Parts: sequence; C-alpha cells; structure tokens
Amino acid sequence: MSEEEKLVGGNVSDSVVRIGSTVRKPATAATPAVQALLTHLHSVGFAGAPQGLGLDERGRQVFEFIPGAMWDRKQQNTLIDLRRVGVLIRSLHDATVSFIPPASAEWNTLSIPDGHDILCHNDLAPWNLVCGTDRWVFIDWDNAAPGTRLWDLAWATISFPPVEPDCDLSVAATAIHAIAEGYRLPPSEYGKLLRLMAARARAGSDLLVQGAKTGQQPWARLYAEGHDKYWGPVSGYIDRSASILEGMLISLSAG
Repeated sequence: MSEEEKLVGGNVSDSVVRIGSTVRKPATAATPAVQALLTHLHSVGFAGAPQGLGLDERGRQVFEFIPGAMWDRKQQNTLIDLRRVGVLIRSLHDATVSFIPPASAEWNTLSIPDGHDILCHNDLAPWNLVCGTDRWVFIDWDNAAPGTRLWDLAWATISFPPVEPDCDLSVAATAIHAIAEGYRLPPSEYGKLLRLMAARARAGSDLLVQGAKTGQQPWARLYAEGHDKYWGPVSGYIDRSASILEGMLISLSAG
C-alpha cells in the first residue's frame, strides 16, 4: 500500500489521508447511507461528487481522490465561477431526486431543516469544493441528510459570496444572484431563500455553541477558534437587510 499523506483544508478534516488515488477517513454511523448516495450519484452520471469506494481493511471510508485547488484557496473567483457553483448545486439536487435510501439508512442530521424533499449535502461551501481542470467536486459528505433544495442552497449563498456585516449590500446581492441564476431559482423564491440564509447562519452558530457545551468535536474546536462570532452577526445582518437584498435580487433578474 502507498504511504499515507495527511490532507489539510476544510473545517472538519481531522484524520483524512490520501493513499495513492484514494482518500480515507473515519467511518460513522451514516457511512453506509452516504456510500449508497454517492453510488447513486455516480450511476446517474453526476460528476460533482467523489465516487464512494466502500471501506478499507481498517474500516475507514474510501473515496476517489480529486485533484485540484480548493475554492477558498484559489486566487480569484468571478461571477462566472459563482454561476457555475449554482449550476453544479442544481445538477446535484436534480440527481438526488431518484435516490431511494436504504431501509436501514442513518443520517447525521446537524440541524433541523425546513422540510424534506431531497437528500442535502448540508455543507456546500468553499472549503468543500475542489476545482479541478475538468470537473468541480463537492467533498465531505458525512453530514448529508434529508432536507430541502432551498435549505441546502441557502448555506451555499451565505458561504460562497461575501455576505457579512461589513460587506456592501450591492456586492452581496450580485454574488447571491450569480449563484441563484446558475441554480435557475425563480425570483418568486428570493424572499424565502433570504429567510433560510438567516436561519442557516443561526443554526450554524447554535451548533458551535452546543458543541462547546458538550465538548463534541469538531464543533467545540471551531467554537474555541471563534467561528460562532462570525455566523451570529451574519444571521442578524441578513435579517436586517432581507427586504433590500430581495429588491436588489429582483432588479438584477429583471436585467
């Protein structure tokens, strides 16, 4: 077997290693369901997820290694890139519609979504997107679970664009619109998307606070590093600015 190379990047990548053309990481109770989901995505031709390759002799999850640069380490990302993110997420969601989970499926549900109509990745963010020369791939599927399209999309639209209290609203709206346009989200859904963006930011902050209380990792570590001080203010910023942002998004769609 090839020598193990520890992989870095992301927020929750402890104990993730590369061996040759594969990636290994600890299994969880959700691993059988996640592997089934990845197998389905591969079978229907969705190239934006790594192929699941089962378990190794040590009981670790095995995935194909995806060469490329992480989105959050690229030197520059454009509106065209953000539209491509939206297109990729739409393709992912459409591909999950025909997935039938195993009867014994267990999912690692970190927060309560606004409903259930698809299987969500639940962490569609810059630290989980590998940008290769021939394909872009979302990694880290351990927290995939039932949810809704907008619940999943909302996390992407607060993670990829600059949506934070010191950000110019017009810059935020333009970036959000690029993802929404790539996703083909109708303008009538913009208001709901913004409400869920605020809700997801609050849920992210609550997860870290709870992790700090219980000591559950990696959330306790992320809390200690101050990540909760980001998501709480983001939620309030979106709540306060939602009506203005919605108007800007509708204007951008009108062209």
